[in-house]
Amino acid sequence: MELVNYSVDRGVAQITLNRPPVNALNRALIADLSEAFTMAADPSVRAVVITGTPHFAAGADITGFQASFDAGDDDRQASGLVEAIAALEALPKPTIAAVTGFALGGGLELSMGADFRYFGEGAKVGQPEILLGIIPGAGGTQRLARIVGPQRCKEMCLTGRQVKAPEALAIGLADKTAPDDEVLSLALEDAAAFAQGPTKAYAAVKAAVRIGSDLTLEGGIGIEAEQFSEVFKTQDARIGVAAFIAKEKPSFTGE
Repeated sequence: MELVNYSVDRGVAQITLNRPPVNALNRALIADLSEAFTMAADPSVRAVVITGTPHFAAGADITGFQASFDAGDDDRQASGLVEAIAALEALPKPTIAAVTGFALGGGLELSMGADFRYFGEGAKVGQPEILLGIIPGAGGTQRLARIVGPQRCKEMCLTGRQVKAPEALAIGLADKTAPDDEVLSLALEDAAAFAQGPTKAYAAVKAAVRIGSDLTLEGGIGIEAEQFSEVFKTQDARIGVAAFIAKEKPSFTGE
């Protein structure tokens, strides 16, 4: 991978976009992200942090759009990004996007594929596609509406305005904020804590929420029951219950 740096420490995979100066998303970067997410699916990885510096990702490489216009074709960058974000979202372990600088357009869409978003205090995010006469093409209208609500999503997507970190925290788009030079460390610290937890139970929570959100309450409770039954059979369930009875801290294995 030339445009993404990948490393693992203490069970945490750090995936860093590396296409200076602003990590504009082109086909090559998106392909490297897809490869990194495939690597992060390894069971030895128990949490993931995705980041980019100084900007998380300032959006799509617009020159790619022009090439698509000239070819009379739909934009293939968007379809590739859709698949990459879906791969991130499907990882059966906790994921955190550590965002500094700009996360615009596809950059914000990418961050929304993570379970949590930690914003640096100077971060600015948004879906500015409308200013180009287009709309978000990698899940922006859908994930953003589910995170901040349909009305606020429409306002952001119809105006294309940039949202600063304090507002993002207030509306639930950011889960935590920290000084710009501390947000990655905070994300890695929290990911390391997740990496010591019951990984299969985390995966079950993610699956129950994802699948159940498209069902009735009754259907969702049924999915939860199925996930509970599977997790109850894991080694970590035995470890957790035994530790509780012994009044000890559990040492989960991820199994």
